Amino acid sequence: MNALNTNPLIVVSAVCVFDEAGRLLTVRKRGTDKFMHPGGKPEAGETAAQTAARELAEEVGIVLAAEELVPLGIWLADAANEAATQIQATVFTAPGAWHAHPSAEIAEIRWLDLAGELPDDLAPLLTDHVLPALWGQPG
Repeated sequence: MNALNTNPLIVVSAVCVFDEAGRLLTVRKRGTDKFMHPGGKPEAGETAAQTAARELAEEVGIVLAAEELVPLGIWLADAANEAATQIQATVFTAPGAWHAHPSAEIAEIRWLDLAGELPDDLAPLLTDHVLPALWGQPG
């Protein structure tokens, strides 16, 4: 019998949050070197939006109802911090402009100027899927 050679898949939700200057919030979790969106794995019974809202509050102190999040897309991408692992990410945007502070497992936050040169320490989900969607998607 042949074993299937597939990489593990982790289901996550993530949120695009912007400040007054239009910069995108990125976070770096403790013990990692890649910046990504606030977000994480669902708890039992949570919808993708509920997961995104909970993680946003836990990680950066932004409290927003799940119903207020705007769906951006669902993508498969290489996990930023786990070798040979893929993520299936449901990504939302948070309407409005926000302030954030690192909480829980977040070691550092960084606001990303989407018009500037991109740093080389961004997660694949961000560089391969979300940024192109933000740049190319009609208003």
